Amino acid sequence: MTLSEEAMCFLEEHIPELADVAFKQAYWAALASGSSVLISENGNLVEVFPDGKQSFIKRLPPSTPVTRGQRLEIQ
Repeated sequence: MTLSEEAMCFLEEHIPELADVAFKQAYWAALASGSSVLISENGNLVEVFPDGKQSFIKRLPPSTPVTRGQRLEIQ
């Protein structure tokens, strides 16, 4: 099956929404299975447990601002 350019652009525009839904689903599935999950909250790495408790892990370094199309070289 081949997609037209228009169809491909339409689907690409929805990637952020699909990714958001997939992450939320994985988050809840992990908690439902009894596992804990790690999240970033207010600049901190926090472990969330199925019973709702949270445990501070560490402070995260500040994020690096980027613009669309910018390329960064990891050294």
